[in-house]
Amino acid sequence: MNTIVKDGAVINPTGKFEDPDTTAKGEKRAKVELEHLDTLWINTGTLCNIECVNCYIESSPTNDRLVYMNAAEVGAYLGEAERTRTREIGITGGEPFMNPDILAILEDALGRGFEVLLLTNAMQPMQRPSIQKGLLALVEKYREKLTLRVSIDHYTQVLHETERGQRTWEKAVAGLDWLAKHNFKIAIAGRTCWDETDEMSRGGYAELIAERDWQIDPADRQQLMLLPEMDGSHDVPEITTACWGILNKRPTDLRCATSRMVVKRKGADKPVVLPCTLLPYDKAFEMGETLDEASKSTGGMFDSGAVKLCHSHCAKFCVLGGGSCS
Repeated sequence: MNTIVKDGAVINPTGKFEDPDTTAKGEKRAKVELEHLDTLWINTGTLCNIECVNCYIESSPTNDRLVYMNAAEVGAYLGEAERTRTREIGITGGEPFMNPDILAILEDALGRGFEVLLLTNAMQPMQRPSIQKGLLALVEKYREKLTLRVSIDHYTQVLHETERGQRTWEKAVAGLDWLAKHNFKIAIAGRTCWDETDEMSRGGYAELIAERDWQIDPADRQQLMLLPEMDGSHDVPEITTACWGILNKRPTDLRCATSRMVVKRKGADKPVVLPCTLLPYDKAFEMGETLDEASKSTGGMFDSGAVKLCHSHCAKFCVLGGGSCS
């Protein structure tokens, strides 16, 4: 996970992201303590109806390295989250609407009073009549608590399909049209890999949003979230304790100060807790089987629940890229 790829060749940055406590230059590695659990992410499985060129979690129609979590498994974590006064449950995949228990999971989370953010491509799995019927029932009861964020990688069909494949644009747009028509709270996730300024990207999306009459404010960074790439193809600096002052950032600015993710690996008896959504396969970042265990995790990448920033994604996406999942 901590190697980089350049021109098809695997490169090992000498000593980088190897020692949990010390950088390759011998400096003290930065770490982030959990300030409070604001968002608990549930990965419902890595299976997806499409295979994107650069999916950080490598979702596809055949990737089941993270298997479907069922409603009972998710419910146990929701119970823990209630006791920690968690505000939001994030639902991600793969494509969450491929999980057979997705409607039950949503009903459970919303019924407990959580805000729910679900990430989807809004394509065929979401557009099945049984799913749409269930969603309409949920929006009738919980509209203000439920947000669906749809992946539209660029505001043009050509570049969106460069990432997602041919004949994906119309299906995704049709899904967003349906959500908007039925008054769902919606958002868009785009990418920043197109050599455009933030102003250019938001302007392009603004035209698309106005044309389709979607209830989204393109200037709002939660309603239109533009995410940096996680392709692992760049060498990045390690984050030291001195970096907070140099970069004028605080540990509390990072996602692992306020969120955790739950996944279930293929062949595993139980799900496990991870620091965030970007490290789904690295077992070194497993924190335990419960939220309580995760809060006390010590050794390796953790110090009494604090996360040591010993991964290139910590630097590229979170610290330097300014990325956030919610």
